[in-house]
Amino acid sequence: MNAAKITRDSKSNLALAFVALGRERRNDITIFYAFCRVIDDIADSAETSAEEKASALKAWRKWIRESTPDEPALAGDVRGLYAKYAIAPAMLDEIIDGVEMDLGSVRYETFEELRLYCYRVASAVGLVSIEIFGFRNAGCRDYAIQLGLALQMTNIIRDVGKDLGNERIYLPREDLARFGYSEADLRARRHNDAFVRLMQFEASRAEDFFFRAAAVLPREDRRSMVAAEIMASVYHALLRRMKRDRFRVFDKEYRLSKIEKSGRIAGQLLRLCLNARR
Repeated sequence: MNAAKITRDSKSNLALAFVALGRERRNDITIFYAFCRVIDDIADSAETSAEEKASALKAWRKWIRESTPDEPALAGDVRGLYAKYAIAPAMLDEIIDGVEMDLGSVRYETFEELRLYCYRVASAVGLVSIEIFGFRNAGCRDYAIQLGLALQMTNIIRDVGKDLGNERIYLPREDLARFGYSEADLRARRHNDAFVRLMQFEASRAEDFFFRAAAVLPREDRRSMVAAEIMASVYHALLRRMKRDRFRVFDKEYRLSKIEKSGRIAGQLLRLCLNARR
């Protein structure tokens, strides 16, 4: 279980952003990302039962704390991060807590319930990531939280159709009721005006989190957060594309091309250089 291979095989936007980091930090964030990928894949597996998934996640709770004869090599690499950064097992527990919320069918009554899930699977990831990126201002933690919420809400909007197949409905029931769009409509994949209004509402929520993240990013941490800013740029562009297209998420898979992603990486790096000269 090689961290670099796990990250490379994922073809994730997050992995793409690591190009902006120096070698040591890039290696370390790759280890952390591989952990997140493995944990997420456990919950997403269609070949194992909920009980087996819970058992596998329980094993990882043990491995992030102590060495065992049956542990994967990645576990030792993850524990190795503790000596280099202000990262503790409890921070990784939070991420596992979030993944466990995906076991079985998924429903949320309110946005506050969904917000907890988003915090655990995205903001908690951000809080570990900024330790590796190397922030200086404590305000950067709020940046990580807000950006995590923005990214996860964008994921939820993009994956509405795909998540239905896994018995996962992340859209809060209170929001469905607000716009007169039922779970039956969702299961029938009805793309009507009520659905578009619902998605516009969720997109506005994501936009608000993107705005808050940009507003609280400390000036002295802009350089160290360049990988996070690349992620923000890619996902914000994805959100805007879905909005322009009236959220055809039932019959389209939204993604940016490699050229578009490369352009956003170059744009963030150029912006960093220009800011450094001021």
